[in-house]
Amino acid sequence: MGAYSKTDHGSFYIFMGPLKTILRLFLKILAALVILVISLISIYLWINRTNGRIESSGQTRKYLLYVPDSYDPSTPTPLVISLHGFIEWPAHLMNVSHWNDVADEYGFLVVYPSGTGLPLRWHTRNWPGSGMTPEEEVQFISDLIDHLGNLYNIDPNRIYANGFSNGAGMSYLLACQLSERIAAMGGVAGAYHLPWDECQTSRPMPIIAFHGTGDPIVPYEGGDPTRHTSTLPNLPAWILEWAQRNECDPTPVELPTTGNVSGVQYVDPDAKGDVVFYSIEGGGHQWPGGEAVLEFIAGRPIQDIDATRVMWDFFRKYSLED
Repeated sequence: MGAYSKTDHGSFYIFMGPLKTILRLFLKILAALVILVISLISIYLWINRTNGRIESSGQTRKYLLYVPDSYDPSTPTPLVISLHGFIEWPAHLMNVSHWNDVADEYGFLVVYPSGTGLPLRWHTRNWPGSGMTPEEEVQFISDLIDHLGNLYNIDPNRIYANGFSNGAGMSYLLACQLSERIAAMGGVAGAYHLPWDECQTSRPMPIIAFHGTGDPIVPYEGGDPTRHTSTLPNLPAWILEWAQRNECDPTPVELPTTGNVSGVQYVDPDAKGDVVFYSIEGGGHQWPGGEAVLEFIAGRPIQDIDATRVMWDFFRKYSLED
């Protein structure tokens, strides 16, 4: 066995020098990654902020509630339920739609419920592996209405549901399965998956919808089964079906054209369930009059009509009491 020489000793330190440098660099990178992850989690928690939660169907469900300063506990107050789209979250729809601004003017409450999963979404069909059923989603909204009714003086006759994209599809589900509690429904760029044979309303349901003809995500003419888990309806045909169900006049009234926006209204002779549809020529998967999102993915935004204000003007004409 050879003796350990000074040359060997020097070679050891020559080897250990770069190793320590590499180790220090690794630790710095690891620390930076930890800080990055913590920062991303903090940002996510901030942008996906909610201010309330309830237990529904054995799960903790969250929501973001807006109460205007003008709220008077002694006065029954309307409630607007606004449902975010797929890969979105409550605060995002709040910022995009500007519902809070309209609530300030007219004195109603707005609640933005949160979907489930990652990314967040609404389960409007019984798709395999979804982990949530449409019945549980409807029960959540029903439980949420009860919960808010215990906290605030909510007018049970003036509760309205609306949503964007997947959230509009959830509003459609509510219109079909919770028609005894929802006075009117609105949809923007809606993904309406529920088949008609699963839509049973207890009364005519007032409907207002907005859709861009250039929507690249939810096609105006109807969905392609190769792109979606189920075929999406042709929007004008979907609106006509609602009009027929509500026993509206089969000949629609043409609404005034504004820029690229045209509209039709199917009138219910009994004034219980008008159906209004705005087509936005060339419009993308956007909230008309709201904040534009990812134009290179969602298509062209439009400012020729304020969907939120037009929707509220439509909603406030209807009450379950009537």
